[in-house]
Amino acid sequence: MRKPTRTLLAAALVLGVAAGPALTPAFATPSAAASTARPASPDLGAVIAGLPRADATAALVRLGGTEGSWSGSSGVHDLTTGAPADPAARFRAGSVTKVFTAAAVLQLAAQRRIDLDRTARSYLPELIPGRYAMVTVRQLLNHTHGIPAPDLAVGDTVEEWYAHRFDVHSPEAMVRSATAKPREFRPGTKQHYLNIGYTIAGLIVERVTGDTYERQVERRILRPLGLRDTYLPGDAAELVGPYNHGYQTMRLDDGTTGLRDVSVWRATDGWAAGDLVSTTADLERFTRALFAGRVVRGPLLEEMFTLPKVADLKSGDPAAYSAGLSMKRLGGREVWGKTGGRWGYNAAIASTRDGARTLVYSVNSTDAKGQDMNPTALRLMVAAYGLPG
Repeated sequence: MRKPTRTLLAAALVLGVAAGPALTPAFATPSAAASTARPASPDLGAVIAGLPRADATAALVRLGGTEGSWSGSSGVHDLTTGAPADPAARFRAGSVTKVFTAAAVLQLAAQRRIDLDRTARSYLPELIPGRYAMVTVRQLLNHTHGIPAPDLAVGDTVEEWYAHRFDVHSPEAMVRSATAKPREFRPGTKQHYLNIGYTIAGLIVERVTGDTYERQVERRILRPLGLRDTYLPGDAAELVGPYNHGYQTMRLDDGTTGLRDVSVWRATDGWAAGDLVSTTADLERFTRALFAGRVVRGPLLEEMFTLPKVADLKSGDPAAYSAGLSMKRLGGREVWGKTGGRWGYNAAIASTRDGARTLVYSVNSTDAKGQDMNPTALRLMVAAYGLPG
């Protein structure tokens, strides 16, 4: 696929996550690929064949739903040994975390412990200042709150971020940093996708339950669904259990540009917005349960499939994010889901509203936070659902 076409598609695919081009490394080992289950119509195996490549070192994919199922893996566990990628490996799911956070908040709303129309300040009066007094919980979840991103004092380049990979960012400090700034817009009038709303939402979960955010997600979602390979890491920098190593293209110690292993990295800057660790099998089970109404029940599930009637702050396009999910028309039908990116890892869950076709992937991207969508991830989304429109 030529780069201009890929860039245009990436801009159109709001389900996609940023990941740009990388320099071609000198891979010494051939691709390893495997697949299981009965084939479905999309040729996803062809998309991931040939890994590792310049843009990705491994990929794990699961397609499901009533239209057919397929699962496959390709690439390597690590570049040192060249061992085949583990299809059951854990990975950093990034902003897919937001779907779990939104589900926990909506469960609490169903129990009347959280009111979506109540202000965030009424739950966290010592943390949310007067300039944000009118921001509601619903606006936190659908990114229409107008609160800017916090200043993390890390830097702008991947090399600077890597140097600070073990920093611990407390959610309270991030909220104070963000809310000390002027608002981006009047709450409820525009949409700007940022992590900060979900950081505040996680703190509200803790305030109303008297429990940690992590234990609430485990008790409400992970344990009931049997997601035994999914967890929230807290301050831990290392992944627990088997995982395929993540790599990032950056400037190395000798001044050259190449791939650095970035698997060990604290994700406290993401917290309730982006620190989940999971597997494709667990995320597929979660996706099927969510869309079937077994995670969030009744009318509140519609919050996850309702787009606010406002425009995006930057593009001016209609809002694309609901509570936890986002939507794009692909192949002539609505596809709902969420992508995520942490250094070395891109992940996604997606489904048609009726659950006829679900897609879960983890791509070990070599530029997981670049400007363009990762080429392998982009081709997986298009192969599964079709072109935008």
